[in-house]
Amino acid sequence: MSRIGKKAVAIPSGVNITLDGQTVTVKGPKGQLSWTIAEEITISQEGSDLLLVARDDSKRAKSMWGLSRTLVANMVQGVTTGFEETLELVGVGYRAAMKGDALSIQLGFSHDVNVEAPAGVTFAVPKQTEIKIAGADKQAVGEIAAKIRRIRPPEPYKGKGVRYAGEKVRRKEGKKK
Repeated sequence: MSRIGKKAVAIPSGVNITLDGQTVTVKGPKGQLSWTIAEEITISQEGSDLLLVARDDSKRAKSMWGLSRTLVANMVQGVTTGFEETLELVGVGYRAAMKGDALSIQLGFSHDVNVEAPAGVTFAVPKQTEIKIAGADKQAVGEIAAKIRRIRPPEPYKGKGVRYAGEKVRRKEGKKK
């Protein structure tokens, strides 16, 4: 039995959920998200709750049960409050700026790095060394944040690079003479 899968997903007011076979569509103030759940899971709406149940006791059904419940809960949270990720640029001359809808980042390369925002994701640059990524889809927000971090990850000797807000970079000792 999945402890996470057994929990019902609460549907707040202002959120419409449409069940069409195995496809779940969630509409809310921040947008619309859709996802097709696995065949091993049944989904039903009872009042202001969504219930997910595994059809059988197979290993795959058990593993997909908790995953499906969490993904549906993330969809509901995404269309109501949204998700946000903050990146920090640490290093001399490292800065970010908006150019239209795209993000232009200077990270010590001979050229600026331009990053286009995927559909449903927005960038904001409150300070030159801070990037805020927001959107309704948790996976899209996390993926674009990881993509930006991958351009220049924090290095262990000086700590320079792009890091998540609050991320601790393990520093190494330099060369000894």
